[in-house]
Amino acid sequence: MIKIGDVFTNDFSYTQEQVNLYAQISGDTNPLHVNAEVGKASMFGKNIIHGHFSASVFTKIFGVMLHGEGHIYMKQNTTFLKPMFVDTPYRAIITVKEIFPEKNRVLYETKVIDVATGADTITGEALLMNKKDYVW
Repeated sequence: MIKIGDVFTNDFSYTQEQVNLYAQISGDTNPLHVNAEVGKASMFGKNIIHGHFSASVFTKIFGVMLHGEGHIYMKQNTTFLKPMFVDTPYRAIITVKEIFPEKNRVLYETKVIDVATGADTITGEALLMNKKDYVW
């Protein structure tokens, strides 16, 4: 049974090929994401991953890894604290923050950290409903 304070983690990284595909699908072909020369000349010194693509790890976790069957993703707020880069190890950390048993909903704290530095890159919250698994 899910309880406040439960934690789920997932280690991941993205490739430039995945970033290029996201750029193509989303239409956000900003050269800062897809052109190595532009990335190198930028304040970041290399290409950065699209913010919403970097946060898509939460969709993967809630959709297929953590009580995925029956999940309805109701809300996500996201704060991008630091840029994320390809071929860099990251860890998504999902923590149960609040439970709403009468509505079969759970509010999660969502976070991504850079594994090498421990720095937060993304913080936020997600509200999910699941009438199959969120039953108390």
